Amino acid sequence: MSTMTNPSRFSGKTVVVTGAASGIGRATALAFAAEGALVHAADIDAEGLAATAAAASGSIDTHITDVTDTGSIRALMDGAAAETGGIDVVFNNAGAGGDRARIDEIEPEGWDRTMDLLLRSVAFGIRYAVPHMIGRASTRTGGAAIINTSSVAAVGPGYAPTAYSVAKAGVLHLTKVASADLARHGIRVAAVQPGFINTNIFTSALAMSGEVEAQAKAVIAQMSTQAQPVARGGQGEDIARAVLFLASEEAAFVTGTSLIVDGGLTVGPRHSWDPESPGIFEMLEKFAPPS
Repeated sequence: MSTMTNPSRFSGKTVVVTGAASGIGRATALAFAAEGALVHAADIDAEGLAATAAAASGSIDTHITDVTDTGSIRALMDGAAAETGGIDVVFNNAGAGGDRARIDEIEPEGWDRTMDLLLRSVAFGIRYAVPHMIGRASTRTGGAAIINTSSVAAVGPGYAPTAYSVAKAGVLHLTKVASADLARHGIRVAAVQPGFINTNIFTSALAMSGEVEAQAKAVIAQMSTQAQPVARGGQGEDIARAVLFLASEEAAFVTGTSLIVDGGLTVGPRHSWDPESPGIFEMLEKFAPPS
């Protein structure tokens, strides 16, 4: 993370981050801890969680949590609230690439597994956190906030597999309706939509390991510098900064919406920003008679 942090912005606040063993979740857990939060980091990867906690400059407690198991989610929220009597911020982030089959090939088990991991987990992350968040809005600066990880894949095809994209679109709509449901409790709900971020979600979806995984990550890193108008790959820290903003007092008037953090990936077709990729009018100019 950047050294330009505010060590007191989340001082005394209880924050839950799922998927905190790597990638976006790890970067966000570290960022909250650096800004004074009491972070409860959750994941199924015990080794990765331990590494996150060891790298923290603040307080991080770890919880082995399977977000496809509602009992495990409930235990996480109950455990996080036990220390301070409540929860101020939840970042529902855990996820993976899911089933990669197209709609004409996917099996019910693959579809359900992807929805459980990416959409149902967010719904019940909200469900079991809210009882511990009611009342925090009136006693803590900035109020209580829930941030959900969606994706640019929610805006249309071509960014991710079908089931993943549908689940992430569901997260966007869930964010909106949850913000309406929870407004009476003073709880804000928002989403973040990452673009091409350099994490292990790509290689883990393909079950790579060892030297092959390292080579694949190098290729992905190179590709990501050319995928969008901002000529560098996205990092977990880019999303973490957005999440901390949405959870902070600065976003106290923000709810029911999402923040796209994609380096411009979704601004338009490639020829709109890449001079090396001509659009239709540039191609037609080749056939125009000389003026």
